[in-house]
Amino acid sequence: MAQRSQTLRTLLSADQISARVGELADQVADVYAGQEIALVPILLGSVIFVADLIRRLPLDMAIHMCGLSSYRGRATRPGELSWTLPPPDDLAGRHVLVVDDILDTGATLERVVRAIGGQQPASLRSCVLLARRGARVEPDFFGFRIGDGFVVGYGLDYGDRFRNLPYIAVIEP
Repeated sequence: MAQRSQTLRTLLSADQISARVGELADQVADVYAGQEIALVPILLGSVIFVADLIRRLPLDMAIHMCGLSSYRGRATRPGELSWTLPPPDDLAGRHVLVVDDILDTGATLERVVRAIGGQQPASLRSCVLLARRGARVEPDFFGFRIGDGFVVGYGLDYGDRFRNLPYIAVIEP
């Protein structure tokens, strides 16, 4: 259960998220119309986002997961990236969409794109729910631009807590 000592400020409501995920699904469907895609969600934070997104995509798709972690325990700053689940190795010639919860510094997305890009996919794009201003890479699709606060909910966690919130909140200092 969430610790009561944390103060959360709602940043994005469940309704706002739902509406934007629908818009993202429409954008992705337009780009990939008539093509089969391989979605590669980055675990663990993207699980709720990708579940909602794929239910709204009218496309043939395969889902392959990968995992990278840079936040350990109750860290609020990213540390060293390490694979928790390597990317699939059968993406050559396929249209690949990497899906993540948040584009923070860009290091995670860069590493996944580099690993998949080496397989020579037919196309390689990225979709993130949240994109920080000033990240060193730009996603092809994003839901919301956000500032610097540490965010939780809708799959995002702090010390393995708050992932189950149906909205996105900022942890207040």
